[in-house]
Amino acid sequence: MGRAYQNRKESMAKTSDAKAKVYSKYGREIYVCAKAGGIDPDGNLSLRGMIERAKKDQVPSHVIEKAIEKAKGGGGEDFSTARYEGFGPGGCMVIVDCLTDNPNRTFGDVRQCFTKTKCKIGTQGSVSHMFDHSAILVFKGGDEDSALEALMNADVDVTDIESDADAITVFAPHTDYFKAKQALLDTFGEIDFDVDEIQFVPQNTAPVAGDDLPQFERFLDMLNDLDDVQNVYHNADL
Repeated sequence: MGRAYQNRKESMAKTSDAKAKVYSKYGREIYVCAKAGGIDPDGNLSLRGMIERAKKDQVPSHVIEKAIEKAKGGGGEDFSTARYEGFGPGGCMVIVDCLTDNPNRTFGDVRQCFTKTKCKIGTQGSVSHMFDHSAILVFKGGDEDSALEALMNADVDVTDIESDADAITVFAPHTDYFKAKQALLDTFGEIDFDVDEIQFVPQNTAPVAGDDLPQFERFLDMLNDLDDVQNVYHNADL
């Protein structure tokens, strides 16, 4: 792969109760998607994509159904997005995406993860300009030229397309995610995407080694242990 992107499940599942945390994080995201855009996946593309990713990560149906049912009444918690940026061990750059019902609490919790591991939390935009906010679609088979033609015909602003070991990887702006995915489905039929996500992809990487490595792993574990943290992106080259 020419570009370094992170696997959602690997970045989240590092603690002994990893499954429960993954289920909780997906449940919260599904609830927010359903509450914001409606509970029908056919009419709410964000919800449909979230359900598909949850199933791929083996989230039980009852967790998904409970989150949608919770959103049906329109009541419940009001979650808002929060994004924090900063510098981790070894000077690597880090972006922390959260869903929170209490921004002050969440900021305090995230800041503590930075300070306890001798890292530095920054201001908004301090590192995100060094990442591309990209839709990433990876699928096996197909033909790279046909995929590129389909994407161009659908007016998708393709950032990059790679073919490696019988798998095609498409990078596009996050705003073109649904358009890109639909163009590929229209061209190749039903696709079992190995990766189907929107991520922050680093424009370059920073080596993390020596004493910084265990500190970095501790830093990630502390962040992923927080209920409000949904995703952590970094440019660390381990």
